[in-house]
Amino acid sequence: MEKEIISNFHLPRWNELPTIDLYIDQLVSLLEQYLSGYITNDNEKDDKIITKTMINNYVKHNVLKSPVNKKYNREHIASLFVIFTLKQVYSINDIKKLIHLAVETSPIEQAYDRFCAELEKAIRIVFAEKHYIKSNKLSQEQYILRNVVQSFANKLYVQKVYLKYSS
Repeated sequence: MEKEIISNFHLPRWNELPTIDLYIDQLVSLLEQYLSGYITNDNEKDDKIITKTMINNYVKHNVLKSPVNKKYNREHIASLFVIFTLKQVYSINDIKKLIHLAVETSPIEQAYDRFCAELEKAIRIVFAEKHYIKSNKLSQEQYILRNVVQSFANKLYVQKVYLKYSS
């Protein structure tokens, strides 16, 4: 059942990301390996969900730091996992602000791992058709993160469960 597959969604944690820098073709392959079943491309003419042009545009618009010698490091990879996930729900400007908030309050490794864990938790909860248990112990940044990932999980649920079968 697709719901079970989706609820097993996993993004690689910081220590699971490649320790060697990647060229853009390798980067695209890695991102697609993890995200292809979960994100869509807004451009229906293009069946690729992640392209070199998209990544280059994120660099051009200062959403992503420039690669060093045409190679992308762990920070780039982590940022792109966040960007491609959140662009399903948020504008690029909003994503840029959300990334800035996350790395302003925590080291990038910690912020990225927190994003991954919260996203996976949100998807499991939504696909189990349950709700978050309220917690008064969350900081404002944690509460924002929880809402951000839950918006992605909700959209994914509607796409995979309702829209898929109502065509």
